[in-house]
Parts: sequence; C-alpha cells; structure tokens
Amino acid sequence: MLFDVNKVLFWFGIAVVAYAYLGYGLLLYILIHVKRWWGITVVRPAPLINTGPWPKVTFIVCAYNEYDWIADKVTNSLALWYPPESIRFVFVTDGSNDDTELRTRTAFQAAHARSVWNVLHQPERRGKIAAFHRALQHYQHWEGCPPEQHIIVSTDANTLLNPEALERMMVHFQNPQIAAVAGEKRIKMGDKDAANSAGEGIYWRYESLLKKWDAELWSVVGAAGELFAFRAGLYEAVPSDTIVEDFYMTMRMAQKGHRVAYEPAAYAVETSSATVAEEMKRKVRIAAGGLQAVVRLAPLLNPFRYKTLSFQYISHRVLRWTLAPLFLPVILICNAILATKGLLFYQITLVAQIGFYSLALLGYLFERRQLKIKAFFIPYYFCLMNYAMYAGFFRLLRGQQSVLWEKSKRSEE
Repeated sequence: MLFDVNKVLFWFGIAVVAYAYLGYGLLLYILIHVKRWWGITVVRPAPLINTGPWPKVTFIVCAYNEYDWIADKVTNSLALWYPPESIRFVFVTDGSNDDTELRTRTAFQAAHARSVWNVLHQPERRGKIAAFHRALQHYQHWEGCPPEQHIIVSTDANTLLNPEALERMMVHFQNPQIAAVAGEKRIKMGDKDAANSAGEGIYWRYESLLKKWDAELWSVVGAAGELFAFRAGLYEAVPSDTIVEDFYMTMRMAQKGHRVAYEPAAYAVETSSATVAEEMKRKVRIAAGGLQAVVRLAPLLNPFRYKTLSFQYISHRVLRWTLAPLFLPVILICNAILATKGLLFYQITLVAQIGFYSLALLGYLFERRQLKIKAFFIPYYFCLMNYAMYAGFFRLLRGQQSVLWEKSKRSEE
C-alpha cells in the first residue's frame, strides 16, 4: 500500500513537535547569522547608553496577598538605578486581606523614599489586569511629558530586579520603532532543586535565548509579566477577562506594526514553585490563557499580512500551544500500529518513545519521594507542560479559568 495514513500522521507529527521545540530555534539561529553575514540591518541595534533625557517612568506592581515578599520588593524597587525625579512607584494591593497594603506603606515610609510613591487599595479583588488598569487610570499621564516619552514598567511582586534593569531597558526607547521592552526572567535555583525548579530553570534559559534571537530577527513574541515596559501612549485597554494580559498586551502592539525589544541585562529573579503541584497551577492557567490569546489574536495567523511576525508567532507560540501537544499521543499510537507490522525502524522508535515516557514517569515517582535525580527532569517537565495544555484547554472550554487565578506557592530558597 503506497499510502499509509499512520505513516503520514507519524511523520507529520514528528515534524511538528521537533520544529516547535527545537527546529524553530535552529532555524532562527541560521536566519540571524545569515542576516549578520550579509550585513542586513532591518532591526536597528539598541544604543549602549542613554544619549538624551531619561524618560519618565511609572513603575507599577500589582500585589495580592504578598505579605511575605512585599517589603523586599519595595526595598529592591527603590534601589534601582534611576533618577528619583523621573520615576514614581505605584503598588496596587486590591483584594489583599493579609496586611499587604499596610506592610507596603510601612516599607516605603521606613525607606524615606525620595521618589513619589503611592499605594492603591480596595477590598474587592477583580484580578491583576483590573488592578493594573486601575493604576493606569490614575497614572497613565505625566504632566508636561509627551506620551511617547512616558514609560510604564510592570513587574511582579515576588520578583527582584537587578539594579541597572531600568537603565538598560530605557535605552531601547530611543528607537521610535520600539513600543515595548521585555526583560529576562530568571529562576533562582539551589542545590536542593526538585524537578519543577530544575525543569523551570532550564526551560526559561532556552526561552530567553529564543527571545534574544526573536528580537534580533524582528520582535519578541509577547513579554512575560515578571518584567516589561511599554510606551504609555500605546496602551490599549485589555478585555477584563484576559488571562495572560502581559502577552496579549504586547502582542497587540506588535500587531499594529511596532516592535517589542529584548534586554537580557534587565532581569527579574524569582524562586521556583514550591512543588510540582504548585507549578501545575501556574502552567494550566498560562495554557488556558495562551489558547484564549490564539483565538483573540487570530488575524496574526495570516503570514501574507503580518509576514515575519506571523512566522515568529506561529513557530514560537501557536504550535506549542496547539498542534504539538495534540500530536504527542497521535505519534505514539501510530508508532505502535506501525511497529505491529514488523517494521524494524518503527519498533526502534516505539522503544525510544516508551523509554522517554518511562523516564518521565520515573521523574514523577522520584519527585514524589523527594529524590533529586536531574537526569529525569527534562522528560518529566516536558510531559508536565504538554499535560497542562490539555488541562488548560478543558478548563477554558468549561469556562472555569477565572482571571482570579489561584496563587502558586513559591520556594523559599
């Protein structure tokens, strides 16, 4: 039989999964080096220093029940290298019932902050995007400052920034093409890291590399909420039920023809999730939000209109959120069927697949027994990510993923 549907599905699935996780990175690497070799400068490099007046910065932190972290966050924020007269701090503690608001005010007062600061609080919890939008309603404008020179910086309450983070991000805004700048997310890892923390750390190192290359090719494909900045004049109110507002917000800017730059020298450090179960809460929420974004950003799937941005968006995000997890069980089932036909090659690939998933299972079992064997972290974390996509899909389908997502407990190491 010349046409075997199992072979077609097997090889197509292999191609999709391999491209989504490794192939795109390899292709991106080649494209970047071809550009460098030919001297193509479609994207103007960022200047190394600021050559004009510093932009005005509104620094927003949305915190919900972050009593244990918020004092350190205030101290870290005030230690950033930036002219005090050009930055104001806005902390929003809506819905917090653990004295986060009081501790935030106390931390600012104790530090004798030279910059302007304010803490916004209301008893009702409506989600991060509602809190963020409320802050912008009060502080989207800076008197005497053009909107394009007023920069909004958003960072999570449980992350710590390096002192030069703001300075390094602001230099990019000297390029009028730049609408937003994504900082780098780093996971603090210790000697006692479990599968979730080691896997999360490895994943984000790879993601950071892809973001760097994406930015050099054209634009970062969505910023992470741990640290990003954007021009106040380009802010577009995000629908109140948006689950991953940071990604959606910056992709909408890119969709309008602007670019999102990447600055690895501006980074936000956070500890990993305390356990795999805690990490799954976060992964499922992000998965649901990613699928929601695919629907809402459907026009970006048209490469004839959005060209390079569509290529990056589909390759880096859409395939990982849709076809790649969908094809993983298809590949295994088709491989098993082909192996029963006595074909040696497919028998070998089936054994390899079973071996990979066995390593993931061992990683799960060892993690439950608190045995830290790093050889099993990658297959285990890979399976976790793809399982989260299924869980996120069904949660989104049933309308169970609220913007009031459950906080994940973080490691204290």
